[in-house]
Formats: sequence, structure tokens, C-alpha cells
Amino acid sequence: MCGFVVCVDKAVMPEGSPIGLSSALDAIHHRGPDDCSEAHAGPCTFGFQRLAIIDTDGSRQPLRYPVSGPQAGRWTVVCNGEIYNYRGLRAELIEDYGCEFATEGDIEVLAAALHVWGIDALRRLRGMFAFAAWDDVEGVLHAGRDPFGIKPLYVAALEDRLWLASEKKTLMSIVDRYAVDSTALSHYLTLQYVPEPHSLHRDVARLAAGERLEYRPGGDVKIESWSRPIFRPQPVTAGTALHQTLVSDIRETLRESVRAHMVADVPVGAFLSSGIDSTAIVALAREVKPDLRVYTAGFEETETAGYSELGIAADTAQQLGLRHTAAVVRPEDVIATLPRIIWHLDDPLADPALIPLYFVAKAAAQDVTVVLSGEGADELFGGYAIYREPASVAPVQKLPRAARLGLRALGRLIPEGVKGHSFLDRATTPIEERYYGNARMFDDRSKGQLLRAGMTPYTQVTEAAYAEAAALDDVATMQYVDLRTWLPGDILTKADRMSMAHSLELRVPFLDKRVFDVAARIPAELKVPRAHRTTKVALREAMRGIVPDSVVDRPKLGFPTPTRVWLKGVVGEWAAEVMFRSSASELLDLGYAQKLLADHRAGVADYSRKVWTVLSFCLWYAIFVERSIDAAAPVGVPRQRQAAPVQPLQGGGMASRVVAA
Repeated sequence: MCGFVVCVDKAVMPEGSPIGLSSALDAIHHRGPDDCSEAHAGPCTFGFQRLAIIDTDGSRQPLRYPVSGPQAGRWTVVCNGEIYNYRGLRAELIEDYGCEFATEGDIEVLAAALHVWGIDALRRLRGMFAFAAWDDVEGVLHAGRDPFGIKPLYVAALEDRLWLASEKKTLMSIVDRYAVDSTALSHYLTLQYVPEPHSLHRDVARLAAGERLEYRPGGDVKIESWSRPIFRPQPVTAGTALHQTLVSDIRETLRESVRAHMVADVPVGAFLSSGIDSTAIVALAREVKPDLRVYTAGFEETETAGYSELGIAADTAQQLGLRHTAAVVRPEDVIATLPRIIWHLDDPLADPALIPLYFVAKAAAQDVTVVLSGEGADELFGGYAIYREPASVAPVQKLPRAARLGLRALGRLIPEGVKGHSFLDRATTPIEERYYGNARMFDDRSKGQLLRAGMTPYTQVTEAAYAEAAALDDVATMQYVDLRTWLPGDILTKADRMSMAHSLELRVPFLDKRVFDVAARIPAELKVPRAHRTTKVALREAMRGIVPDSVVDRPKLGFPTPTRVWLKGVVGEWAAEVMFRSSASELLDLGYAQKLLADHRAGVADYSRKVWTVLSFCLWYAIFVERSIDAAAPVGVPRQRQAAPVQPLQGGGMASRVVAA
């Protein structure tokens, strides 16, 4: 896991780094505190920060390949991520093509694969990656991202140079920081994240998941999709041999993926929540590493409210015989840390789950360098409750158009918030217009009150995904929309930034090409059956006997970050001050936002998610545009990782310890 910056001149530049490269690398020191290096190749300058995971004493980047012969040094490569099938590819490249290797690492295998197979090598890779590679023979720069978008890659195509970077903050000294993209802002206020390929700065874009870039200096930047995972549900009748085969395939493929994701030359741990996703990963990882350490974050507020993420996770760890660490987050931690979290994100992301993720990563980084996590299971196996909606609205959707229009008119007579209003509105709306992901922050009416610039229809974000999913059933269609938008825009963005903030590599075994190939076959009835409220039925069946029954049978609970409670206390007072002092009033009507906060604090209605969305944007604006808040994280992570003192967690047992946030 690492971070890089690449600068490509329109003409071959003289030896020496472009202005700003050193400060750019300093800004991403947290992504790779073990080594920093630069290299020049043709018109390119490569800068790299390394977090050593595999072949820790070798495999320095930027890496040149081949190591010898008439084309020695043809390729100069940097890569952020891991190639999990590198050993098999290495053996094939040696045996069939006579390739030579100077390291034991995975990135030299990537370089050799590009040398032998060209850019088609990407289709042979199994892993998470964002890379850039200069081909000195062809005079072309290649770059690309993995199919799911696990690792980030920003692009700034300026008049004189092309810049690529692992984080946007490295580019802020070379672009106009005041040039806020109004389209991206409009989407953010709806979705709670900035969707790819946008960023909130007009001069900086992102290479989207599964895309690759090609650039010949002096020409145009060419971007195309090289991988687009698609669901292909197959009819399966419960209780049949085909059903049992599918369940067995899920179990064994996920088991193999977890084993592949545990390959490392550094300590490996895992995140553990109360649900099936992380518990499945932990239980399978325990088969390989019986002394696996697991980590959870939680809140005092949820403990007293009767829902204990910490207690459930601790009980699960005890049943599995694993040592458990819990990080407890308090309101004062939110005030002290949220600006730094926003700094790490590069763009605002109004998902409150960022906060526990930041603190659990901080706790894990004291002991391990790699963690496994359960991201992606909901998108692949049908875990979100909203995926039940197609079955609930189907009777209305089948009615004649006139009847649907009548019900829609009736729904509008019912006051908002009263039972029946939302159902009739959504049931009489085509799926392409009603579903745009899991988060629904500001609707068009309220966004019109908040946003000073014109609104951009959110359907621009999802229309391509709907076109590609035209042949799928509604459940698979919703999964695909999330796979293309919500997963890379929210889930994987926060996973990458919050772990790398602490120089911790986060790996996601569910988001593996082989696991996806199996999950893509699952029919809707084995994801969200109509008969009961359980989700991810096929995954739960596959994990029975491996995961404790108490977890297999527990409905999806979500992660209850107590923003509603926080905003009624000291966090709300702080949020009011942030909005009062913000110059973002040029873009947003902050008076309207302040009224939402006041009404929330007075108990008029729960506006916590809307207020959190505005608060996150105001902090981002203060950090990256106004520069009135200096939230830059301190560089450096101690390589000598010290364990915190062991303390019993009430209700958890001997396997647990608590780390105060």
C-alpha cells in the first residue's frame, strides 16, 4: 500500500523534479512512511511513498523493468495496491516467457506482465490497484484502476503537464483551489459523496473504477473502461442440488479469497463488527491465523441506547477465541478529529461511519500493518434493506398507467412524513427515477433552498449504469447501480482514506474477481427473499457452521453512528459556529442550514443527516478553499508498534481490551 505522484511534461524535461513534487510527496507521507523515492523516465517524473508489505527489504518503487537485455528499463512503474495472484503470474512469466526478476514482490510481476502482454495484462490481474507505467519504447504513459475502484487515482490535465496522484491534496498547489465544481456540489448534496469521475475542484478529476488512461505527450488523454463487472443471476430453486452447489461455491471461493488476501510479510489483523460480513472474513481468516487480532469501534451513546456494536463484536470474538480490541469514540473526539478526517478525504463525504472507521484504524495500526475488512458484501450478495423495495412496489407497478397516476396524485395529498406518502410516491415512480443509491440527503425541493447555483439532475450519475443493467431484474439493477456509484464513491473512499490515514493497509476479500463471479449468479430470491426480512440469504447459508449462529441469524443492523444525539449536544454547538464562520455562504444558503440545525436541536424534526452534510462541506471549504483551518495530519507513524494496556470490556470477556479514542 502506497501513494504516488506522476508528472508528465509535453516535452522531455531536463533532469530534476518539477516544482512542487517534494511538497506533494510530503502531503501523502501517511500513505507510505517506510520509503520515499523519485525517478525520471522520458518526459515523466515519478514520486513514490512506500508502505512495505511484501518483500519489505526489496521491491522499491518506482520500479524499472526488464532488469537486463536490449530493452532493459523499458518500463517505469509505480503502483498503489496489491496483486494477489502475483505468484502464479510470476511462475507463468518465467516458465513460458523466460522473464527474469530482481525482487520477490508483486509490482515487478505487474511490470513484467505489461512487458509481455501489454495493457491486456490488466485482465489477468487479481487484486486492488491504481498504477502508472511509462513505456519508453512506445513513448506512452499507461495508468489504470482495479475493476471495483478500491484504490484511488486523481488526474489533472493542465496546459503544460499531466499530473496523476493517489490523493488530490498533492495537486492543490498547481490548480485553482477556488474553482469549485457546481455540478459535483449538486450531486454531493443529494448523494452525500462526490461521484466519480468528479472531484469538487473543476481542474481535478478521478479515473473511475475499472478505467484505464493512455497518454502520448503532445496528444490527447484517452480514457476508456477496461473492466465492468456485471451481474448474471441464474434461476436456482431452493433445496435443489444446484442451490447446494451455489452455496458451496460461495463458501469455498470466499475461503480461497481470504487466504489470498492474507499473504503479507507484516502482521495482519481484521476489523470486526456485529454483522455477517466482517464476521465471515474473520472466521475464515482464523482458519489460516488462529491468533488473529480483531478490532471494533463503538460509542457510549449506542451502548446506553440498548444497541451494543462493541458488546456483540466482543462476544463473537470470544466465541472464535480471538483477542479483541475496542475503540470508544466520544463527542469531544468528533470535534477534535473531524477536520483532519475531512483533510484525509480530499473531498467531503458526509457518511458518519467515517468516524468509527478512523478510530478503529488508529487502534489497529498500533499492532498490525494490514487489516481485512468486509466492504463489498452488501453490494455483491444483496445486503441492503432497500433491495426489498422492488417486491413491495411490484403490485402498484403492474397497474395500468391511469391507476398509477391516480395513486400518485393521492399520495401527494398525504402530508410528507405521514404513513403512505413515501410509499405511494416511490411505488408510482420508475426505478430509474426513484433509486440512486443508499443515501438520500437533500431532495430537489430542499436542495433548491440550500444551493445558490443551479441544480444538476442526480440521474446524470446513474443513467449509464441503468443503461448497462437494462437486462437485469430490479434487485440486480439496484446492486449494479450501487456497484458503479455508491461502492467506489462512499464505501471504498472512506475505507481507503481512513485506514491510510494511519499507514494501515485495508484489504477487502469480498471484492475479488472470483468471488464476484460466484455472487453474480445468485438470483434475487437468495438475496432478499419475500418470505422473511433477512438479507444476503445465500451468504448466510454459506457461512453457517463457520460463523456463530447468533451472527448468521441476526438481521442487518447497520452502524448507528449517533449523529442525531451529538448534534443536540456540544457537537451541535460547534457545528453552529463552523457554519456561522464559513465563507461557503457564497455557494450555500447557510442561514437555511443553520435553521435546520436549530430545529433539530429543538426537537422539531430529525435533520441530523442534512446538517452533517452541510457541516462536512463547510469544513472542507475551510480546509481546501479558504485555508482558514490547518487540518494537515502530522507525518510519520512509529514503526515500533506498541500495544495498549489490556482492560476488560464490560459484557465482552477475556478476549477484549478497550482503547480510549
